[in-house]
Amino acid sequence: MTISRWGIREISQSLAPYACHADASRGRRVPEPPAPTRTAFQRDRDRIVHSSAFRRLVYKTQVFLNHEGDLFRTRLTHSLEVAQLARSVARTLGLNEDLVEAIALAHDLGHTPFGHAGQDALHACMSAEGADWGGFEHNLQSLRVVDHLEHRYPQWDGLNLSFETREGILKHCSRRNAERLERDEPQGVARRFLDGTQPSLEAQLCNLADEIAYNAHDIDDGVRSGLITLDQLHDVPLFARHQAAVLAEFPGLDARRLLYEAIRRMLSAQVYDLIAHTREAITAAGVADVEAVRRSPPLVQFGAELRADITVLKRFLFQQLYRHPRVVETTDRARRIVTDLFAAYLDDPTQMAPHFADRALRAGEGAASAAARARAVADYIAGMTDRFAAREHQRLTGQHLLATAPLA
Repeated sequence: MTISRWGIREISQSLAPYACHADASRGRRVPEPPAPTRTAFQRDRDRIVHSSAFRRLVYKTQVFLNHEGDLFRTRLTHSLEVAQLARSVARTLGLNEDLVEAIALAHDLGHTPFGHAGQDALHACMSAEGADWGGFEHNLQSLRVVDHLEHRYPQWDGLNLSFETREGILKHCSRRNAERLERDEPQGVARRFLDGTQPSLEAQLCNLADEIAYNAHDIDDGVRSGLITLDQLHDVPLFARHQAAVLAEFPGLDARRLLYEAIRRMLSAQVYDLIAHTREAITAAGVADVEAVRRSPPLVQFGAELRADITVLKRFLFQQLYRHPRVVETTDRARRIVTDLFAAYLDDPTQMAPHFADRALRAGEGAASAAARARAVADYIAGMTDRFAAREHQRLTGQHLLATAPLA
């Protein structure tokens, strides 16, 4: 254990050699002196928690739109669940919990209002025939939020997070966008998408913790909503075997407790499987440090049997929940809201908040300027909550497509 800078403890013995150590971080885009009482990754986490984008997640959707109920998951509660799961696994594997938490809390900062429906609509707007403005990727947008769109500090735009947190946030990236990022930041966070290397184990872990979390909570929210039933879940082995085990131990258990306990056991089974198979993969690869991790195939992984069960669960949720007529009807309206907002703001940027309006109006003329103007519009819409987007749509069009609180 080393103690420095007013008593900061970097518990080096508890971190595996292939974990990311804060003292060995590749640094920030704008160099800063170290904090006297926090490591680099603790500082990243704190900046994320205090950001405006993080607070807005409380009114951004997962599957069910924000107005549909108070108990359904939001992007904020989902991010907290991912952080909890990832920290638990990280502690067992000797990975850096602070880095894992920072990545988990920031991974959805770039999500649009209305979940994947909003994202798909905004991507279509930014990729229209004859006006290809770069499309929209929510992972890339999350990076834009922490690199550019948060305006809190006098010295720089964004949050100036460490390299390791930023690479974990950028979970996916198209080659086109990776090449653009690489031009702006050589050997930066996008390089791995061009040379086929991997991110840190902490970043890999957050990716699968995200999957574990939404597989579980989408079952919970789906049953709570009445759109899927416990009887339907008999055809999903990953859930059904835990449900059967609960009923064998607690015959006659009420449906609410049965659902919760089966999900709890399903979560635990996925976590334990992930830990066991990741340990095996790390041992087989013989990695001794972070750079060896980057040169190896993905090491954080489920076993083949569990991965097959997860695939069945995903297929079930897609068919029975995400494509349920009631969900589709609502998400179709959400897509229309995003599409209409994009067209309205592009036609008259002064309808946006002043900072975004100024960006759009300064873009000028020409193809590059049109792309810059469209990106300003996309950034503004992507930052909206569900209810703000619905209210803006009502203000601009006079149409009331979703149930929200009335305009002031």
